[in-house]
Order: sequence, then C-alpha cells, then structure tokens
Amino acid sequence: MTAAEADWSMEGEEEDEEPRGPVGKAFRLSAADSLSIGNAVCGFLAVCVLAWSAITQLQVNREFESDPRYFATAVVLLLIGATCDLFDGLVARRFRASAMGAELDNLADVISFGFAPAFMVVAWAGFSHKLPLWIVLAAAVSVLVAGVVRLARFACVKTKSGDFMGLPIPMGAMTVVSIVLLFQPSYLTLLGIFAVAWLMVSRIEYPKPKGNLAAVVLGWIMINVACLVVWAADLSGGDLLIQIGACMQIALVSAIPLRVLMFKREQRKERKETEAAIR
Repeated sequence: MTAAEADWSMEGEEEDEEPRGPVGKAFRLSAADSLSIGNAVCGFLAVCVLAWSAITQLQVNREFESDPRYFATAVVLLLIGATCDLFDGLVARRFRASAMGAELDNLADVISFGFAPAFMVVAWAGFSHKLPLWIVLAAAVSVLVAGVVRLARFACVKTKSGDFMGLPIPMGAMTVVSIVLLFQPSYLTLLGIFAVAWLMVSRIEYPKPKGNLAAVVLGWIMINVACLVVWAADLSGGDLLIQIGACMQIALVSAIPLRVLMFKREQRKERKETEAAIR
C-alpha cells in the first residue's frame, strides 16, 4: 500500500467515526425549548438583581442589609422560571420536542434552581458578618452541588413508580428561598439549608405533578407571586402573608419524607404480620 492510499484509508476511517444524525434538526428550537431558555434567563436575572443590590448597598452604606424589594424581585423571577419549567414538559408532549430539549431543560434548571438560590444564600448570610464566611459558602455550595447531582441522576435513573427520586430541584430552590425570607442568618438556618440539599440527593420519592396536581402546583406558584408582590410593596399584611407562605413551603417539604417513612414502616409491619400468619 502506498502512502497516498494509506492517507486515503485513514481519511475514510475518520469520516466514518464522525457522528451521524439529524444535525440540522438539533439546531431547531421548539416551543418547549423557548420555555427552557426563559427559565434560564429568569435565573440569570435573579442573580443580577441580587448582585446589583449587594454592590449598590456596599458602595453607599459599606454595610449590607437585605432589601425586600430586591429579594422579592429575585424570587418572583425564580417563580416565573419555575412556571416555565412546569410547562416545558407539557408543551413538549403536546406539540414536539427538539433533539436537545432535555439537555436545555437541565442546564436551565442548574442556573435557576441551583446557582441562583446558592447565590441568594451568599447574599443573605455572606455579608451579614454574623457567621463565618466559610460555612456560608459551604451551605451555598451544598445547594449548588446537590442540584447538579440531582439533575444528573434524574437524567440517568428512572423510578418504577414514575415519581421523583429525591426532592425536585425547583421545590428545593423554593424551600431555600423560604428559609432566606423567613429567618435571619444563623447556624440553625444554615443547618436547614444543608438538610434541603440532602433531601435533593436522597432516595425519598416525591410525587410528580400531573393533571390536577400540576394545576395545584401552578396555583401555588401564583399565590406565592401575589404574596411576594404585597410584601415587596410594603402593603398591610404583607409580612404575615410572606411568613405564612414560607412556613407552608417548609412544612410541605418536611411532611412528605415523614409520610414516606411512616408508609414504609406500615408496609414492613404488614409484611411481618403476613409472614407470621403464613408460618
């Protein structure tokens, strides 16, 4: 074989190794992809709002105090992102999904429900000088890492029941936000943030919002947005509304694992009773 023939043979092998598939279709965005991109934009804007708040106050006052208007704006943006995340799957099933729909969805979730709430933890507790910066950063990193691992596992592992394994990342983000809005920075509240991060990577199954449950979740988001608007506008009863909403979010996330544990305990008890009866 001559050198020219060898080069031609190697070029042919390289061409064969190139990926084949509907490359043109991979660049076409569907309606569901637009919602995923909207989710990512909302998460980015939430981070920008919080960063602008911190930079402005540190330049003027040289001390940071959380401004309800900026935090409320950031949370409303995250809730809008959660609404986009809720509907992108429904739109993809109803119409069509692109070749990169699932990847876009996960990447958007990392921004809106991983990085944005982690940055909110830093803005909330990192400038307060009440806690060591390293433990605040550790709590923020735990939220981000748990969210990334949660999404990676969701892409690889499917449960038999079809439910979510671990706390869904949008609900985890909203729980972290609830802790930030409801409490002052302390070791106890940071422990709660670490607990939320653990729930996201746990094996506890959470029900997937379908049908009526999806409508309930959407209604819950709209109620939260209304409460945040009242609170940010400093209207009468706004503080009470935001406290009730945050407490309900934390209680909901805490109650589901307890219910799952009780259900499994009942199952084990029934199984033992059945085995005893057979013997």
